[in-house]
Amino acid sequence: MDAKRFVAPAAGQIVRTFNTEGPYEAFVPATLPRSLALAPETVLGLSRADTALGRLAGAGRLLPNPHILVGPYVTREAVASSRIEGTQASLSDVFRATAEGSSPGDVREVQNYVAALNLGLERLATLPISGRLVKELHSVLLDGVRSSDPTPGNFRENQNWIGSPDARPQTAIFVPPPPGRALNDALADWERFTHEDESQLPLLIRCGLLHYYFETIHPFLDGNGRLGRLLIVFFLVSKGVLPRPLLYISSYFEQHRGDYADRLQAVRERYELEEWLQFFLKAIEVQAGDAVERAERLADLRERYRRQLSDTRSRAPGVVELLFENPIVTARYVSDRLGNTPQGAKNLLAELESHGVVQASPAPPGFRKRWIAEEILAVISA
Repeated sequence: MDAKRFVAPAAGQIVRTFNTEGPYEAFVPATLPRSLALAPETVLGLSRADTALGRLAGAGRLLPNPHILVGPYVTREAVASSRIEGTQASLSDVFRATAEGSSPGDVREVQNYVAALNLGLERLATLPISGRLVKELHSVLLDGVRSSDPTPGNFRENQNWIGSPDARPQTAIFVPPPPGRALNDALADWERFTHEDESQLPLLIRCGLLHYYFETIHPFLDGNGRLGRLLIVFFLVSKGVLPRPLLYISSYFEQHRGDYADRLQAVRERYELEEWLQFFLKAIEVQAGDAVERAERLADLRERYRRQLSDTRSRAPGVVELLFENPIVTARYVSDRLGNTPQGAKNLLAELESHGVVQASPAPPGFRKRWIAEEILAVISA
């Protein structure tokens, strides 16, 4: 790591340490600021993000069945966050695998992200955001997937770094705090800051600072980026800003991947904190607005399908609800979820096909026949 690039004492300090290849420098961030004099541009960005997030929270409360949003939105967040780390699975890949009960390749990483998010939301009812919770989620995130971390669920005891695959601490772009006291102190400050409700900082500013700090201390050998983005959702839900996990902020980070990494690094090197916060707030504003627009389109689709099926005496409307959670299904998937026979599920899917709600898709050899709700999938995937 080039220590000469880190020119802002307010951001933290460079410490010199060593490994088997010799000495190297690492960055230890300063404690998180408890107050900030925000620039007018940041205040404006905060206002816009607050407004957009409020609209999204309202949409989540007004929908007759908010689960039609939670499932696809969580999956969308999982896919985008995993792509930032190089995972290649698409939304359709994940929906297909879910319907077939499989976990091929990169899809498992996305499924783990969804599982960690759901577990975290469940745990938040009784457990605060904490090191204990983070370690539990980390073990779920890396369960059964390729990883450079041999001890999932444990904070690192070795040095990690950010850089090219063949980099080492001496040549890396960034080297987080060394294991031991520096890392432990940083983790303690991160946890304290999470719960300091008397802080003078607005919640979204605190959220942006917490994400920067977690990414900077990089407490695990692997999975830090995905876990750090999960914690954004957990923080907003735990503070009551969002009633449900409807914000898929990683989509913005993925689309602006270079800026995302550069803005985080600029805080470490030059303490360009406001620029990072403005980027973070813009991500919330854009993605909250996008989520509201998709919610309206999905709600319109649901109402149209409900009218189309108003005369049916079958359980077809129940299948429609499943399609909003997972718009690619098999007869077995529907049968398992609704508790009817496979033939009964096929009959229901045939009924929906006659109404244009789903379209049958030929199955490749060795796979079950699939039905796809193309209109729902288009809204979720666009």
